[in-house]
Amino acid sequence: MNKYRLSTTDTIQLEGITLYRIVYNDDTLGGYIQSYTNLSQFGSAGVYDNALVYGDALVSGDALVSDDARVSGKAWVRSNARVFGNARVSGKAWVYGDAWVYCDAEVYGDAEVYGDARVFSSARVSGKAKVLGDTEV
Repeated sequence: MNKYRLSTTDTIQLEGITLYRIVYNDDTLGGYIQSYTNLSQFGSAGVYDNALVYGDALVSGDALVSDDARVSGKAWVRSNARVFGNARVSGKAWVYGDAWVYCDAEVYGDAEVYGDARVFSSARVSGKAKVLGDTEV
């Protein structure tokens, strides 16, 4: 059984792409995604508030994307990861485990943030960088 549906009446345009408001089965409104491939129907993964997930990006497992965060490109947010505030995750970046990316932080390229790592404030993690364990950037 699906845990959400996409509203056809509550949409936004971003860079020529239509994003659809998520409506969870309990009628809670979520954030916006481009298609059903952006948010897994399994687990408790969610996109909330005004968060945007688009392109080939995926939120899965028990991961949460909220506030005004954006996940795009081929980025993957999974496990118990959190992306919130005005954070950006893009390119082929992965955020997973119990990692958090928040405030105005950006993770992009082929970067990975995992474990209990925290990337916040105006930090930028890019290229093939890996932030792991209990690291704070």
